[in-house]
Amino acid sequence: MDVSAPDALTPARGDIARTADFAAARRRRLDRERADARDAREVRDGRAKRSFPPLARGQMVATDWRARPFHGLAQALLGRDAGPAAAATGKPAWAAVAERRRTVFMALIALSTLAAVGALWAAWPADEIGALHVLVLALFAVLFAWIAAGFWTAVTGFALLLRGGDRFAPTRNVDRAKPISPAARTAIVMPVCNEDVATVFGGLRATMESLAATGSARLFDFFVLSDTRQPDLRVQELAAFNELKGAAGAEGESARLFYRWRGRAAKKKAGNVADFCRRWGRNYRYMVVLDADSVMSGDCLIALVRLMEAHPDAGIIQTAPRALGPDTLHGRLQQFVQRVTGPLFTAGMQYWQMGESHYWGHNAIIRTAPFMQHAALAKLPARGSKPGMLDGDVMSHDFVEAALMRRAGYHVWVAYQLQGSYEQVPPSLATELQRDRRWCLGNLQNARLIGEPGLHPVHRVMFLTGLLSYVSAPLWLGFLLLSTALAVMQHTASPLGALANVSLQPQASANWIMLALFAATATMLVLPKVLAVAAVFLRREQRRFGGSGRLLGSAAAELVLSVVMAPVRMMFHAQFVLAAYIGQFTGWKITWRSPPRGAQATTWMEALRIHGLHALIAAVWLGSVVWAVGAGGAVWLAPVLVPLLIAIPLSVVSSLPSLGQRLARTGLFAVPEEAWAPAVLRAAARYQSRPLRPLGFADAVANPAVHADVSRAMGPRETQEGLRAGRRLQLAERAAQRGLSLLSADEQMRLLSEPQALALLRLWLAARGTVEARASAAASANQSAWTDETQPPGSRGAQPRRAQRRAGDE
Repeated sequence: MDVSAPDALTPARGDIARTADFAAARRRRLDRERADARDAREVRDGRAKRSFPPLARGQMVATDWRARPFHGLAQALLGRDAGPAAAATGKPAWAAVAERRRTVFMALIALSTLAAVGALWAAWPADEIGALHVLVLALFAVLFAWIAAGFWTAVTGFALLLRGGDRFAPTRNVDRAKPISPAARTAIVMPVCNEDVATVFGGLRATMESLAATGSARLFDFFVLSDTRQPDLRVQELAAFNELKGAAGAEGESARLFYRWRGRAAKKKAGNVADFCRRWGRNYRYMVVLDADSVMSGDCLIALVRLMEAHPDAGIIQTAPRALGPDTLHGRLQQFVQRVTGPLFTAGMQYWQMGESHYWGHNAIIRTAPFMQHAALAKLPARGSKPGMLDGDVMSHDFVEAALMRRAGYHVWVAYQLQGSYEQVPPSLATELQRDRRWCLGNLQNARLIGEPGLHPVHRVMFLTGLLSYVSAPLWLGFLLLSTALAVMQHTASPLGALANVSLQPQASANWIMLALFAATATMLVLPKVLAVAAVFLRREQRRFGGSGRLLGSAAAELVLSVVMAPVRMMFHAQFVLAAYIGQFTGWKITWRSPPRGAQATTWMEALRIHGLHALIAAVWLGSVVWAVGAGGAVWLAPVLVPLLIAIPLSVVSSLPSLGQRLARTGLFAVPEEAWAPAVLRAAARYQSRPLRPLGFADAVANPAVHADVSRAMGPRETQEGLRAGRRLQLAERAAQRGLSLLSADEQMRLLSEPQALALLRLWLAARGTVEARASAAASANQSAWTDETQPPGSRGAQPRRAQRRAGDE
């Protein structure tokens, strides 16, 4: 007998290896099942660990608003307002410089406006000036002053960028080698509400990894603060949170990650941040507030903490996030505008605002203790017997919180030169207008607070500029409508025109004045864009934008598209303002929804619904002028009305991802981050593109791992007794009898908030062995394909499952 020949009954070496792998996988599966059972017992016994740290209760008490803007402004002008409190370190050295800069800035605006108003007045016949002329002149003065303010801000920013920055910038003279005190604990909070889960946790993971690479991650804790009200999204959030938590723990030194879901989503984002402050704010010297689409590098976060440590009188330091758009024409256009033109306006505003600057609600660091003491927001009182849209919760909380921090003696800065802060821009015109609708309501609300006692004059001006950024739209619309009516009456010799004495036609000898006035207005609108491109060339950065030719082509195309889109935005902003002021009488309401973060094409029906009414108004307007005056009389209205007529195809085409991708290949509207993306952006893009498991409420019941994730998030809650427990048990029993699909979204959210009731529902479904339970088990097995290590040797479907898992990991 040949002893070297293998025994026929001895398994081959490959079979032995496969059998060992199968046994090891089976042991791992059994270990997971035991862990799931242990988690279930801990939930039932009230010993489960929560997804958030122990409470450290603090107070954040709001002071009622007076909401009397005119009375408050009068008191301030009469010197009866004490103004902001003095900072602990006394009056800063830059305060006198700031006063001089603001005086010069306001003088430039006033002189420009007076010159323009005087020119328009001189162009009219002196013996034909009527009351409507005065009204038109008043509208023109307000609108020209608004244009002049933007123009001189951009000119100042251009000079500042060429000079290399402001010597009073907070980023100057900061020792980067000095170690940060261990007491400078910082919380990074990200409020979310029905957001895209991949965007949120992909960006957050990239931020955490970048911070870990700095070696200072132990100073930071991350909090995901969820107000999500969709049960499937909430389950996906919890699964992504636990996955990220496991990945962060496996990477060694990393910041801690927590998740908190609010049962009562009061006051939206501001209320979510305030809820965090009351629960854990005492544990942290600073907090960095992020948006759902924010990405920040670790170096940027460390720099923010250093700046706060170096400036003990600073309450808020805001970064200037760089915009990144999805691959649509609109997204690429907006990222180009903000990347090229944005720095001019940001630097210009910082030049005269200095330590009384903006806070934009995200990508900024806040000194927690004074924020809790002084920045709580009360509800705006109702102006009548019936609450209106401008009453209630403060929506644009960021400007108000900055004003309150400055009133308390703490300064607010914009560190516009700081690198490593990013945000997304809306992917389409429709989503931009949806966002603007919320911003409009918030800025109109803030105008009611302009007379609050103790506010700094700069922040009162900010409230006014926020108001004008949207009220200017109905003012422009009124100016155009009034000019059209006067021109028609003049042409038809209407008796109303004779009675009103309303000729707006200039004298023949003064035509050159009107041409000069038109040229001056156009220059003030266009020159900031020219200066922005010139600044890129003077700093020799054109190669980062695709080269000189692509930069100039992109700038020219942006100028044309901005002229086309301006009337569309004007009509919507006018509509938003009208809805806000008369909404309580008409029933108009503003829906607060999170916009889509990725590229989504606007459908033709959606574009028709959004722009159809404005296109009809434009058609009637243009037709009326042609009928009354003739085709020649409508030429001057064409730049305003033609964009409204083509708004529907423009909205659709500008939202197409395919067009945006073709533009990206040609380099049009390119930004430096496309040619050389920082590591944190490359990581964020990689994580955000990974496919997510299609989880939902049924998985929270049927899938053991998902069920454990959901149960751990709530932690031990004693809800077995009382009326509330009885209602939850009845709900769980009804779901077990009739099926999960019959539960409403609110009922599913209630069960997700009660770990004991959810555990009982899972047990009842398993005990009943219903068809739904078997279907849920099948769904659970489907999901486990993403996590199972392997399958028994020779079993069907093993290789496809492994391939699917590898694709998910990549």
